[in-house]
Amino acid sequence: MFAYGSLMWRPDFPHIETAPALLHGYHRSLCLYSIRYRGTRDLPGLVLGLDHGGACRGLAYRVASADSEAVQGYLYEREMGHYAYRPKWLNIIVGRQRISAYTFIIRREQEQYAGKLDDKTTIALIRQGHGEAGSSIDYLRYTLEHLGKLGIKDRTLERLLANAYGNSG
Repeated sequence: MFAYGSLMWRPDFPHIETAPALLHGYHRSLCLYSIRYRGTRDLPGLVLGLDHGGACRGLAYRVASADSEAVQGYLYEREMGHYAYRPKWLNIIVGRQRISAYTFIIRREQEQYAGKLDDKTTIALIRQGHGEAGSSIDYLRYTLEHLGKLGIKDRTLERLLANAYGNSG
């Protein structure tokens, strides 16, 4: 399993190994309106998706063969509530090995796809979003904290979070 957002800090599935990983062809982006977990229909928040282009550093989880089907089912249930993502097997790089990993990429044709928003709009959505799983600002903070522990810098997300807190960036 390849994780790039909340699955890095809250996988909630059994796994036997975790390792830094690199995915080419997609990048981490605050491109999905959250209308349930980190926002509502009236006051949407923003969460991350894997959007086309670039590269993304994240985590690879190795799942025992005996747990594979159950984990895929759990992840499908967790990530596919509004069908904003497309589950996909993609090649990632772990160490010096290229391996196949299950992950979720954004569906650009889906109504919750926000695309590339300007900073002002993005910050407003981060500030307002609060849903069943908490706030968009906490989601972004937790993600950045975990990326930091992995030695991964994302200056765009760092700038957005600082501005969402009202700091100049």
